Amino acid sequence: MKILLLEDDDLLFEILKEFLIERGDEVIALKDGKEAEDKILSEKFDLLLLDVQVPSINGFELLRSLRDLKNDTPAIFITSLNTSKDLKYGFEIGANDYIKKPFDLDELDARINNIKKRFLPQDTIAISPLLCFDAQNHLILNKHNQSSIHLTKKESELLLFFIKNQNKILSIEEITANVWTYDHAPNEVTLRGYIKNLRRYLGFDRITNIKGNGYRFNSI
Repeated sequence: MKILLLEDDDLLFEILKEFLIERGDEVIALKDGKEAEDKILSEKFDLLLLDVQVPSINGFELLRSLRDLKNDTPAIFITSLNTSKDLKYGFEIGANDYIKKPFDLDELDARINNIKKRFLPQDTIAISPLLCFDAQNHLILNKHNQSSIHLTKKESELLLFFIKNQNKILSIEEITANVWTYDHAPNEVTLRGYIKNLRRYLGFDRITNIKGNGYRFNSI
């Protein structure tokens, strides 16, 4: 997993960074909320581990801002704020989990693995009785004739986002915020081009244009 760690306690910063690297994760570790925000808006992450009480922008403000921008990257708060009010607020603004300091690293490992199971792609994902999606290798596999279609990285990321949100109307803002970085978001014409390609691979009826609202990926 590619993980952004935001933690300003020097000792815990080093412990968590080393722990995540030993897990085999790719880690960007920062101590300042504004630096973390800039990094999240310029790169894509699989998970955010956010302390709340950090300089510049606290973890609550950071996640609330990201959710306002329609960024739904999974997030776990790691914080000494442990009242029921803090816990409730963390979930209200879009946290996916909340771990209270002090905690055991085995507990953090379990929570990260739970996020991975819920949000990251399996080896292959069934799209229909005949089609599967291999997200790791950017392939659509046809079981009937054993053929495959190779997707570009962005086509693959777009398809994965649609699959994770199938049957839900997704605004253009939501799509671009979660598939592209903030400063490389495509215009509507470019996005339509990507969607046109996916329709060609999957069938025209698979992705519906909901006029004035966005797009919906239809399950079968």
